[in-house]
Amino acid sequence: MQNELELILAALIWGCAFVAQSVGMEYIGPWTFNCVRFLIGGATLSVLMPLLDKVRGGSPRFDNPKMLYLGGAACGCALAAASLVQQTGIIGSTVGKAGFISALYVVIVPFFSLLMGKKVPWKIIFCALLACAGLYLLSMSGSASLTLSDLYLLAGAALFAVHILVIDHFAPLCDGIRMSSLQFYTAGLLSLPGMLFIEHPQLSQIIDAAFPVLYAGVLSCGAAYTLQIVGQIGADPSMAGILLSLESVFSVLAGWVILHQTLSLRELAGCALMFAAILLVQKLQ
Repeated sequence: MQNELELILAALIWGCAFVAQSVGMEYIGPWTFNCVRFLIGGATLSVLMPLLDKVRGGSPRFDNPKMLYLGGAACGCALAAASLVQQTGIIGSTVGKAGFISALYVVIVPFFSLLMGKKVPWKIIFCALLACAGLYLLSMSGSASLTLSDLYLLAGAALFAVHILVIDHFAPLCDGIRMSSLQFYTAGLLSLPGMLFIEHPQLSQIIDAAFPVLYAGVLSCGAAYTLQIVGQIGADPSMAGILLSLESVFSVLAGWVILHQTLSLRELAGCALMFAAILLVQKLQ
């Protein structure tokens, strides 16, 4: 039961992070937000490293430093791109809608695997169609078209699917926790030029956004990742995926409770279909 509670808490932190990301955009731009939060996330994970090594047991892997640094750089590049696009989409969207559309990466991953030569069962295709139906109800306006924010969030979901596949490739080849810390530092440094030369933030603006940035950096990047690592020890992978996908539900609840954002009955029906697709695709993999 402890494993399940740790995974649910990680999903709760990630769901509420959409509120932090939305509020943060009132003070600073997406380049600045990502730069600061990822550097904080990398530092947090570095501090937690001894604890995580102790929890995992055994010695950390240092047998392949080349793959460690290559994997950290590759994952960081994918994470920086995905987060920038997602963060841009959040600006014009509600927290709940952003959470559900972003969760489509769970459905997109199998299709990217298909492009890489792997077989995809018809059940997974059914889940994708179900998710598309939910997306239509959630995102289509009266003009029956996706908004620009919806398209950014969809592109972000696709990039997060790439990020997952990159992690899947490198994680077995090196120490996963150290690779994750390196990916946060890489993503933060890649966001630095956009912060300095595109957005030109004032220090006072960053200070005003301190709480959402710290939440996203310390809790979303550092603590939630730690909870995921600890919670998945000895847990069934399918069960873990289902519990972590509750992130999308928590994003709706957080938007409603904290920001007083509401969804129409049509949008709620779309959320229900998308969540059903997320649960099914996790169960069937």
